[in-house]
Amino acid sequence: MNFETLLLILAAALLVGLPLLAWALMERGRANRAEARAWSLQDAAVRVKIIEEQGAKNAAFLQGEAASAIAEQVLKRADETFHNREQLAQARLEAQLKPVAESLAKFQEQVVAVEKSRAEESGGLKAQIAALMQASVDTQSEARKLSAALRRGAGVQGRWGEQTLRNVLEAAGLHNRYDFDEQTSTDTEEGRRRPDVTVRLPGGAVFVIDAKCSLNAFLDAQDAVDETVREAAYVRHAQSVRAHMLGLSAKAYWDQFNQGSPDFVAMFIPGDSFLAAALERAPELMTEAMDRRVLVVTPTTLFALCKAVVYGWRVEEQAANAQEISKLGRELYKRLSVMGGHAASVGKALEQAVGKYNAFVGSLETQVMTQARRFEDLKVDHEGRELPELTPVDGGVRALTKLASEFDPDEAGQVTALTAKGR
Repeated sequence: MNFETLLLILAAALLVGLPLLAWALMERGRANRAEARAWSLQDAAVRVKIIEEQGAKNAAFLQGEAASAIAEQVLKRADETFHNREQLAQARLEAQLKPVAESLAKFQEQVVAVEKSRAEESGGLKAQIAALMQASVDTQSEARKLSAALRRGAGVQGRWGEQTLRNVLEAAGLHNRYDFDEQTSTDTEEGRRRPDVTVRLPGGAVFVIDAKCSLNAFLDAQDAVDETVREAAYVRHAQSVRAHMLGLSAKAYWDQFNQGSPDFVAMFIPGDSFLAAALERAPELMTEAMDRRVLVVTPTTLFALCKAVVYGWRVEEQAANAQEISKLGRELYKRLSVMGGHAASVGKALEQAVGKYNAFVGSLETQVMTQARRFEDLKVDHEGRELPELTPVDGGVRALTKLASEFDPDEAGQVTALTAKGR
């Protein structure tokens, strides 16, 4: 209900109430005039005048009082209506906004949880990044120390390369002084040769590994600031690797060993990055090395090569074990044959003993026991004892037929060989 409607209601109330008030005043005036007639004309006239004046005043007062009361009631009801409608609208608004408030509260909780988790993860990530940066700094420091140590001379680089080579061989399963030898000297027509490592192969063959590749140019490239200087150092590194490869090829280590040895020498470079840098500047290096019977290897490729050697030794050992098992099988068969002969002799002896026993029982029964039983007929006191009945042994001795019919020495060797192979 708007304000204009309230004004219309107020006006209607005034229009209805004023005639009623006027009629009531008129009736009151009539009563007063009738009373005044009984008085004297003078008093009546005075009283009538006074009453009329008082009635006019009362009418005006009553009209003002009634209008004020009606206006107050209308305003009061309008205020109550407005207040009720305001409370209803507020209740409806609260009902409509309550799900939104709940959703916002949940969203705020989730935001707080996500923020807390993000803060924790951010803290953990920062710690990991700090640890990674520290590890990177430590690695760089160790790399600088290694670079400085390797620059002290060719002897330091050689010892480092030999130690790296030894670590790779042992990691592959080869044992020092059993599967490979270090710094062995051999005399040739060109003079004394001293390869870094000689690896033994099955069948008495060997192959040589050299670990004396120079890395000075590569280290210069790592320390260079200018790109041109760095590239020139890498080119010198590739040339150094190629020169060392040509020197190894000229030594012809494969001619110093027996005919079963492979006709190549392994050139060990103690890092894949060293070889990659050389191949990037000299892509034909690997092909040229293989043509000159030099196998350029790094820790990765040498590990795979040595694993193949270990597998060959394992196969060789299994073959030797199979031969030994075959020998043991043949020897066991011989011993079983001898034992079977002894068992057959025992059986024959038992059979003869049974025959002798049966003959003895027959002779005793026919020749001796018949005479002894005559004492019973003669009532000789035998103290309650009677002569036992002697029965011959009817069961024969079983012959050893399986040992002679099912096995022979050749079959025994085949069975033991198959057993050694795990079939």
